[in-house]
Amino acid sequence: MTGHRAHAVRVGVARGWTEFRLGLKNPQDLGFYLFVAAGVLLYLFWNRDDEVAGTSLPVPSAALPGILAMLVAFGAVTGPAYALAVEREDGTLLRARAVPHGVTGYVAGQVLLQTMQVFPMFAVILGPSLLLFDGVAPRGAAGWLTVLWATALGLAAMMPVGIVIGSLASGPQRVGTWGLLPVLALAGVSGVLLPMDALWGWVRAVAQLFPVYWVGLGMRSAFLPDAAAVLEIGGSWRTWQAVCVPVAWAVAGMVVAPVVLRRAARRACGSRMAADRESAARSVR
Repeated sequence: MTGHRAHAVRVGVARGWTEFRLGLKNPQDLGFYLFVAAGVLLYLFWNRDDEVAGTSLPVPSAALPGILAMLVAFGAVTGPAYALAVEREDGTLLRARAVPHGVTGYVAGQVLLQTMQVFPMFAVILGPSLLLFDGVAPRGAAGWLTVLWATALGLAAMMPVGIVIGSLASGPQRVGTWGLLPVLALAGVSGVLLPMDALWGWVRAVAQLFPVYWVGLGMRSAFLPDAAAVLEIGGSWRTWQAVCVPVAWAVAGMVVAPVVLRRAARRACGSRMAADRESAARSVR
């Protein structure tokens, strides 16, 4: 890494850290964290005495890993996608492009910001859950380590997807169509919302091509007892596959996302931003 590029990365990381700290003081961001946490905790509390059909697993124990995996997927895809679509319109990306390695620094800041935003969300959900429900804690130190690597690999695999979507979407209004709906669809077929045995065989096969399923599997291996592995495809946690598939997506993303982002940065100009804003205004009207 050259000196100029290293400096750009340091500046970007500092910017991402500053934005994260400011977000923790923003009532709107705090309200969002608390709203999501309240919804999750209300669902778990309402079903605290129920068991998953055909098993002795309490619903809170079985549902929490999938909820955490879904939060990782949504944060990794929609977070950078919305940020990039907005900042392409308001000139942030254009200003980043104007300085040496500015786009590299911009990406470094976004990666840190979106990664850090996962921790408050996990804290406001996991903290109360550990106090309110029995059997929802990860299985010791190894379980917490699994939570960390599953989260890290999920972010690394899916954040480039968010960058590509944010680069291609014509504006923030389109991110919901290009980012939110596909993630919802994948979550629905990846075992984080519904048991995999409730889905058709070909749907299960397709779901295993994407990292959402494997992040959810990793989370379940961290929280659920070994006996629960018989409920999974293949009757085991398949740890190596749960690592390798997200890594493959991360490597592919590191190849594709910079190319798409550089093209978006080259297209970022005053006339293009004005056209994007006009198109967004028409869609609102």
